[in-house]
Amino acid sequence: MKQKVFISGKVPRVAYNMLAGEFAVTMHDSLTLLTREEIIAGLAGCDALLPLLSDVIDAAVIDSAPGLKIIANYGAGFNNIDLAAATARGIPVTNTPAVSTDATADLTWGLIIAIARRIVEGDKNIRAGKFTGWAPLYHLGVEVAGKTLGVVGLGNIGKAVVKRAKGFDMRVVYNSRTRLSPAQEAELGVEYLPLDGVISAADFLTFHVSYDPSMRHMIGAPQLAAMKSGAYIINAARGPLIDEHALLQALRAGTIAGAALDVYEFEPKITPGLEELDNVILCPHLGNATVETRDAMAELAAKNIIAVLKGGKPLTCVNPQIYK
Repeated sequence: MKQKVFISGKVPRVAYNMLAGEFAVTMHDSLTLLTREEIIAGLAGCDALLPLLSDVIDAAVIDSAPGLKIIANYGAGFNNIDLAAATARGIPVTNTPAVSTDATADLTWGLIIAIARRIVEGDKNIRAGKFTGWAPLYHLGVEVAGKTLGVVGLGNIGKAVVKRAKGFDMRVVYNSRTRLSPAQEAELGVEYLPLDGVISAADFLTFHVSYDPSMRHMIGAPQLAAMKSGAYIINAARGPLIDEHALLQALRAGTIAGAALDVYEFEPKITPGLEELDNVILCPHLGNATVETRDAMAELAAKNIIAVLKGGKPLTCVNPQIYK
């Protein structure tokens, strides 16, 4: 009898095709998200689960499938999965890192340029018939070139963002859990500062850290107050890093100049009031939303499942302690 795989959401077909050649695969072929109860029902008797980043895979879901051998998350993050529960059961949990690096770095730079030059706001004005012609002081933004870029988290995505900053002749300051060596800092052209130093120095402050609960509200009212009044904050990492209520108040008060968000504290809900502000860009979690990246994510998730169900170790395990 073939081993069974449950894919809890519609993902690029490459994953289904790869897995169907080896196993009995069921894929929820709809953009509508499954409920917790529906995931449990679909997981019955399965050996592998390929969930979406938006699916909550808690201890009850994991315990409902005693034969479960792997949870291959479709996403670079994995905070939607009860990692402790999976680890206690000896179940490897995998993610899809690295393949989304360039797409997310590109999106970050799109947000930086768009918020600095008020591109989205300008588009709204055109569509509303408010553009009456060029004028010297009409719709002024700020230049990106020559400014200070503050990067929090210098993993693969953070480094890709920094490399793109070179074309804008920016000073780059960073903070990360692991500091680079002096040689690496020199090669990348970055300067290490404590987190509060990065926050106060940045004209554009961007986040690229993996999330854990200790990082919730890394940016709150005190940090926002410490930023330059002309600074912009960009978040394409994880929503809960920023206290959105405090951010809303800071934007309304002019404490900072603007914000560009791709992720949200209560995603998919947006903190009421943010959508009313012209100095805010709101994107629907588009970080790695390119055809190339989403296909690569599907392929990597499928490879992880194939490896484990064939008796091997996955390629991108986030709880490797289960093998010790």
